[in-house]
Amino acid sequence: MQQTSFLAKYKKDFVAGLIVFLIALPLCLGIAQASNAPLFSGLVAGMVGGIVVGFLSGSHVSVAGPAAGLTAIVLVAIGELGAFDIFVCAVIIAGAIQLALGFLKAGGIANFIPSSVIEGMLAGIGLTIIIKQVPDAVGYAKNSSARMADADDGIVFNFISTSLQHVEPAAIIIAVIGIGLLVLWQTKWFKKIQLLPAALIVVVLGIALNEMLKSAAPSLYLDNKHLVNIPVASSLGEFFGQFTLPNLSGFTMLKVWETGIVIAIVASIETLLCIEAADKLDTHKRYTPVNRELRAQGVGNMISGLLGGMPMTSVIVRTSANINAGARSKMSTIFHGVLLVICAGSIPFVLNMIPKASLAAILIFTGYKLCRPSIFKHMWKGGWTQFVPFMATLIAVVSLDLLKGVGIGLLISIFYILRQNMRIPYYFIRNSYSNGDLVKLTLAQEVSFLNKASIKETLENIPANTSLIVDATLTEYIDFDVLDIIKEFHDIKAPEKNIKMSLVGFKDSYKLQSKVTEKEIIYNLMHTDEVPKRSSGGHKDLLQQLSREAGTKNSL
Repeated sequence: MQQTSFLAKYKKDFVAGLIVFLIALPLCLGIAQASNAPLFSGLVAGMVGGIVVGFLSGSHVSVAGPAAGLTAIVLVAIGELGAFDIFVCAVIIAGAIQLALGFLKAGGIANFIPSSVIEGMLAGIGLTIIIKQVPDAVGYAKNSSARMADADDGIVFNFISTSLQHVEPAAIIIAVIGIGLLVLWQTKWFKKIQLLPAALIVVVLGIALNEMLKSAAPSLYLDNKHLVNIPVASSLGEFFGQFTLPNLSGFTMLKVWETGIVIAIVASIETLLCIEAADKLDTHKRYTPVNRELRAQGVGNMISGLLGGMPMTSVIVRTSANINAGARSKMSTIFHGVLLVICAGSIPFVLNMIPKASLAAILIFTGYKLCRPSIFKHMWKGGWTQFVPFMATLIAVVSLDLLKGVGIGLLISIFYILRQNMRIPYYFIRNSYSNGDLVKLTLAQEVSFLNKASIKETLENIPANTSLIVDATLTEYIDFDVLDIIKEFHDIKAPEKNIKMSLVGFKDSYKLQSKVTEKEIIYNLMHTDEVPKRSSGGHKDLLQQLSREAGTKNSL
């Protein structure tokens, strides 16, 4: 009874883990090959990422493993260090640094990334996934490391034109049928028969179609170069022989430590970005403790390095596939890691029958869900301050890489934040009395040097013979430059223009003393019971009013 309950509880997680395993398997091998590392090292990182990080992590849906974003770093480092057993020492060092960052609570940096940048990153990753899967979808069997090198060179769009020159009809048929099935599976007509996930059916159907072609149309049959291909150990000794133990002399090399620091920084940033994105994609909207995630990644990288594995991060491709497959808990990522261990230690003859076009179909559909048109529409409705950083991040992620794309998006978001901050340094109320006008400027909670220009311009445009009150009662901080401008205007320019100026609510430490009080100004203006005419707004509104009045006076 307990066993039935356990299976029922984690049924969807097991299915999702199987799907993620099928996707992670070729990715682990491809990233290792692109990094010029032993193929088995990619599988080791996938195993550790699934089991160890999956167990220690606080995330319910993220999946860790070797990441394409580290490919260039690993490729260069292995070449400079000369041996993979020395390079894995850098992986161990990177893990130790991540573990320390987790205990130092450095994971909070992810909370400062705007949602527009996160959405742009996700859409950019989705579009990149689609572009990178086009070769496998059409049957272009170019070496995966060469394809990743092209992507790193920023010519990822060349995949499409080059791939269309090397078309395999069977691959296109399998991919199109797979994508079509995934699309139909989302409609209400197919929801009644969704006993199995569509991705699993796509894989089984791909195998069946290719095997049918083998006998019915041999010329169309997809051979080994178009199928999943993982290394097979013929004995237990050969299996354990694939693990690479670290060469401890590497810890005495300065270059190893430099590489470890670089990997730790890049892997930590990518992990935090992925976790932030995963929490947005999670249907239950659960939040991941980021410092715990850094500690889990640190332990995972240390163990991966000790076993001869590649460095890892939380990976958005596998994470989004995990979510789309219906994962509910971390059991799915742990199960995918267990399957990698079983596969690596046994004869995976069935898995080596899977067409890459089937996996490409799953990933293309996953990519589409990340960059679907409704996301663009939603960001457009948010205004330019949301849409511009979103599009900039998306384009940069596709044309450059993940970290550069997020960096560019952040810079543009900061620009909009600064511009908005410059425009709203205060709120004003203007009263018109029979004996003169009163302008009251209520300063914002924080007035920084960015507000210097707008406040200076406003004070310069206050008409002569006006009463002015500057209220800082609600203000916690005023920059020294702004205080200097207010003091200069109060002491020199206001008397010259016959402006009666009162400073209200300024802290004693600012040393700004007003010659008249707010009550005195209002009393002198109110000689009748006339109700004042009011207008209110911000910096832009006040300047428009003052400029209109100045124009009217000049015309007279």
